[in-house]
Amino acid sequence: MLLACIGCALSLLNLAGCGRSDENQVQGYVEGEFVYVASPLAGALESLYVRRGTQVKAGDPLFALECASEKDARDEAERRLVQARANLEDAKKGKRPSEIESMEAQLLQTKASLALTEKDLARYEKLFPTKAASEQDLDRARSARDQDRHRIAQLEADLKTAKLGSRVDQIFAAEAAMHAQEATLARAEWDLSQKRQAATQSGEVFDTLYREGEWVAAGHPVVVVLPPANIKVRAFVPETRIGAIHAGDRVRVTVDGVAGPFVGKVSFISPQAEYTPPVIFSRESRSKLVFMVEAVFDEETAVNLHPGQPVDVRFGS
Repeated sequence: MLLACIGCALSLLNLAGCGRSDENQVQGYVEGEFVYVASPLAGALESLYVRRGTQVKAGDPLFALECASEKDARDEAERRLVQARANLEDAKKGKRPSEIESMEAQLLQTKASLALTEKDLARYEKLFPTKAASEQDLDRARSARDQDRHRIAQLEADLKTAKLGSRVDQIFAAEAAMHAQEATLARAEWDLSQKRQAATQSGEVFDTLYREGEWVAAGHPVVVVLPPANIKVRAFVPETRIGAIHAGDRVRVTVDGVAGPFVGKVSFISPQAEYTPPVIFSRESRSKLVFMVEAVFDEETAVNLHPGQPVDVRFGS
């Protein structure tokens, strides 16, 4: 009987000792923050380049939507930009060389006519005092001379203007039209690029939500990627222990079926208690409070953890 009592006492001591050694250990689970890859534009799923479980790197193609209308819009924007640039260059230039040559020829012709009308006028001015020419003839010769002079001034001004090109405000308008077409082309190219989506981070393809040929609405995710850096462990720590845990503390996580622990660090401690009503807590009810604590791992360690997996978490060294 005495031996039995001693055995029971030793067992209780061992249990008490085990309880003291597990003070920093709580249960938790693996959580993943998934990256949902979607296109901002709608379309039929033309190509799906990955499957569930595929490992992808940043920049690897994930999927492509049909893009016939976006290609047509891009091509149209390119042609309109070429047209706008041509209009701008044309506005900066004067008239065509053949047109300028025609105006120069008209100017020479008018100058020759002026030389003749000036001679006629001089002749009539000599004849008028002798009554050999009438006053009407003199006036007609003077008018013909003045018309040729004005015609020469007009042609010289037109020729100067023809060599200058368009007015400044017309050139500004042509430049503005060209810049508007450049913006339209940039938007069309962006729309076209959004029909193909690539991985922004390395990780595992956790799921694909559409099959090829199905219609995908704008903004709906097609591929779900889980980067290793987004895997973490969540554990709920009693209120009596939360004060001893700090961000950056070392964490050891034990997983069923794996011999050694995974080492990480505390990244977040919730400032609010979980599953508690908004009442004034007594000392007895405070012992039921728990706080969520998150721990993260390096990428080489994180790839061995799977979302939803139950784990045992030990804080401290």
